Amino acid sequence: MLTVLVDYESGNLHSAEKAFQRMAIETGGGEIIVSARPEDVARADRIVLPGDGAFPACRKALGDAGGVFDAIEEAVTRQGRPFLGICVGMQMMASWGREYVDTPGFGWIEGEVVRIAPADPALKVPHMGWNDLVIDRPHPVLEGIATGDHAYFVHSYHFRTANPAERLAHVEYGGDITAIIGRDTMIGTQFHPEKSQTAGLRLIANFLRWTP
Repeated sequence: MLTVLVDYESGNLHSAEKAFQRMAIETGGGEIIVSARPEDVARADRIVLPGDGAFPACRKALGDAGGVFDAIEEAVTRQGRPFLGICVGMQMMASWGREYVDTPGFGWIEGEVVRIAPADPALKVPHMGWNDLVIDRPHPVLEGIATGDHAYFVHSYHFRTANPAERLAHVEYGGDITAIIGRDTMIGTQFHPEKSQTAGLRLIANFLRWTP
């Protein structure tokens, strides 16, 4: 069983790699590698796409990464391999990103990524730090994770889903902020599970065990 964390030079993967390796040992989840090679993505049993920074820059970097996105799309949308997007890696699953310039996303989950606009002007953007999850819908990757569990966020934009059924969890920050999305064999977290301690490690373990 092979899980590939996709490296397209958009963020430090060290902490994510360590968290996935730790949980793979605990769950018998197989081999974890970080790779920028399309051929590794093509043979992966599970794919993880992290991302830090601005949506347009991450989308361009992934598109410029020598066939990596084509390999991801083939594996996920045509072969049904389990996929986890993290932070901007989750946001790029949207139809559009509205950060700086309108940028097409993957179009896997209908919706758009827009700037956070808290109703309370005292709340700062970016939304940074710990917040309590509110679970909207059950999902195998959320087993053992409950409303009130903490997750760690760092972001100024969030995913506004067109279909409410595809929002699995949110947090409150002067209004609802999407925390987890998913459909079919795809799931994404706005927060960083590798930095979210108990809940984050449980989510990683569940993903490594998930057989949709």
